[in-house]
Amino acid sequence: MGNYNYYSGQRTWKKSKASDFRNRLSFQKKGTPIRDTEGNNVPSYTTAFTVWGSMEGIRGREMVASGALSGEVTYRIRIRYRKDIQTDMRIQQGDRFFEIESAIDMNEEHKEIEIMCKELNVNG
Repeated sequence: MGNYNYYSGQRTWKKSKASDFRNRLSFQKKGTPIRDTEGNNVPSYTTAFTVWGSMEGIRGREMVASGALSGEVTYRIRIRYRKDIQTDMRIQQGDRFFEIESAIDMNEEHKEIEIMCKELNVNG
């Protein structure tokens, strides 16, 4: 969790402990689209790597689209530093999926990555 230092105007970061990383996260790359039974192209995904990380829900909202209630939840995910994370990947945690919006090397120290993402298919 980030803290703001009012004296320096800088955002500082609390170091994560190993016990903070208790969620198993699979990072998936988009593969070649496949056709479903109706002949539509559907994206396919393959797991690139799996790591332990922390997840924190930070924002949520509900909306009505085409007469159906749906929700959008934004999460902050933290993992140990890796240089192979791309914003066109998605993250799987159990039966849930998350779309990566940004991935930041915290303090550019190559120790942790903070990933902002939205949960996909959240129904109200």
